[in-house]
Amino acid sequence: MTIERVQTGVRLEKKLVKVLKALAEHRDMSLGDLIEGIVLHAFEGRTPFSPATLETISQLKRIYGLELGAADSHRLAETGGEGG
Repeated sequence: MTIERVQTGVRLEKKLVKVLKALAEHRDMSLGDLIEGIVLHAFEGRTPFSPATLETISQLKRIYGLELGAADSHRLAETGGEGG
């Protein structure tokens, strides 16, 4: 399928980006492709990850110190700095 992509200026939590980048690298894909896949699965109410990939994500979260979970998603407050 042929698509048109656009550049975005999305801001994400710093440690979350590190985990996403590492997962994309682990799966030999671009960060954009990974995010597209996650969103398309979520739009259909499907999980985007196998149990093995979820274990990899858990390990990457430990490595990068990411402690956020789904329950935190609507309660995040940004610090004053621009970050990474």
